[in-house]
Amino acid sequence: MTHPSHPSAYPQQPPGEPHTVPFPVQQQWAPADVRYALPPEAGAAVPAPAKEPAATAPKAGGRDRYLDLLRAVALVRVVVYHLFGWAWLTILFPSMGVMFALAGSLMARSLARPAWSVLRGRLRRLLPPMWAFAALVVPMMFVMGLKPVREEGIWWFLKLGCYILPIGSPPYPWESGSEGGFLELSWAEQAAGPLWYIRAYLWFVLASPLLLKAFRRLPWVTLLAPIGLTAVIGTGLVAVPGATGEALVDFGTFGSCWILGFAHNDGLLRRIPRYISVSSAALLMAFALWWASGHLTEEGWNLDEIPLAQATWSLGFCAILLQYAPSWKELPGRLAGWDSPITLANNRAVTIYLWHNLLLMATMPIIDQLWNIPWVGDHLDTYIDASYDVLVLILIWPLIGVMIVAVGWVEDVAAKRRPRLWPNGAPKRTGKRAAGRGAPEPAGAPGPHRR
Repeated sequence: MTHPSHPSAYPQQPPGEPHTVPFPVQQQWAPADVRYALPPEAGAAVPAPAKEPAATAPKAGGRDRYLDLLRAVALVRVVVYHLFGWAWLTILFPSMGVMFALAGSLMARSLARPAWSVLRGRLRRLLPPMWAFAALVVPMMFVMGLKPVREEGIWWFLKLGCYILPIGSPPYPWESGSEGGFLELSWAEQAAGPLWYIRAYLWFVLASPLLLKAFRRLPWVTLLAPIGLTAVIGTGLVAVPGATGEALVDFGTFGSCWILGFAHNDGLLRRIPRYISVSSAALLMAFALWWASGHLTEEGWNLDEIPLAQATWSLGFCAILLQYAPSWKELPGRLAGWDSPITLANNRAVTIYLWHNLLLMATMPIIDQLWNIPWVGDHLDTYIDASYDVLVLILIWPLIGVMIVAVGWVEDVAAKRRPRLWPNGAPKRTGKRAAGRGAPEPAGAPGPHRR
C-alpha cells in the first residue's frame, strides 16, 4: 500500500520545576562589569547580582508557532500530493517525517509527567476522531455491497477491531460499489489509506516511554537504530510478510524522525556545532538520493516506495529544520497574515488528515455536474477537462472546512475542551462590553497574533 508523503527549541523549564534534560548545560558567563569588579571595601554593601533577562522562548505549555507552521505546511503538502501524485514532492518536503519528528518532540516533553497518564491522554485524543471516521466509512462499505463473511469468513469481523484500536491495519475491500457509481471502485482503499499513519503513531506513542529511556542512556545508538532496522527489513534483506511487515517497515522508516524529536526537546541538537549536524545531515540525504537512484519503482523518485531512502532523507531533512529552528511565540512578518489558517490546521490536524482522501474523491462527482449545466457543458467542456485537477484543488478546501465544522469538534471533546466549530484563534465578540477583546483560548491552544 502506498503511504502518503506529515522545530525549534522548546521552552526552557520555568524556575522551581525539576530539570529533566539529561545533558549538561553550558556555563553562562557573567556580565563584564560583574566579572572584573574589584572586591568591595570592608563594610561596603555588596550589590546584588543583576537578574538575567527573561528567556524569549515560549513559556512552558505554550505553542511554538514555528512547529505549528511546519505542521500546517506538511498537511497541505499531503493533500496536494494525493491529488497530483507528483513524486518530487516526497523529496521537496517529506511531510510524514516532519510530522513524526514534531510529534516525537511533543511526546518527550509530555513524558516529564507519569508515563501512564501521558499514554492515556494521547490515546484519548487520537482514537475518538478515528471512531468518527470509521462510523461513516465502515457502514458505507456494507451499503456498497461488501459481504465479508462470504469472502473472508468471520475472521474479518474480528479484524474490524482495528478501527477501534488501530494496532494493526484496519480491513477494507479493494473494490467497493459498481462501475459508474457515485464513487470509484477503489474508494474504500483510498479512504482507509491514511490510517497507516494512525497505526504508526499509536506504535510510537506506546513505545515512547522505553524509547525515551534508551535515548537518554544511548542517544546516538537509539537515534540510528531504526535506520538499521529499515536497512534489514525495508530493503527485502529479511522479509516479514503481511500487515506486521508493513507496520515494522513504517516503524523503522520514521522511527529515527520520532527519536530526533526527543533530541530536539532535550536540547541535544543545541549542543552540537551546526557545521557538524548540517554536514552529517547532508551526507545522509546524499546517501538517500544515491540509494533511491538505484531502486526506482514504477513511480520514479517517489521516496514513499523506497523505505531506506525515505528514512535517511527524512532524518537529514528534519535534522536541518530542527537545528535551525527559531522559537516563535507569534508568527513574524508576513507570516502573521497566515496565523488563523495555521492555527485552524493545528487544532484540526487529525480531522484534516483522516478525511482529506475521501473528500478528494467527493469533489469529482460535484465537478462532473458542470457538464449538466446548460451552455457550460456544451461550450466549456474542453476547459473543464484541462483544468480538472485545479478545480479539485480549489474545491477541496471548502469541503475540508465543512468537515471541520461537522466532526472537528470531536477533537475538542477528546481533549476535554469546550467544543469549537472553527478554532482558528480569532478573538470572539461576546457583546458590547467584550467588543475588541478575544475570548480566552483554552489552555494550551495557540492564541491569535497580536499586532
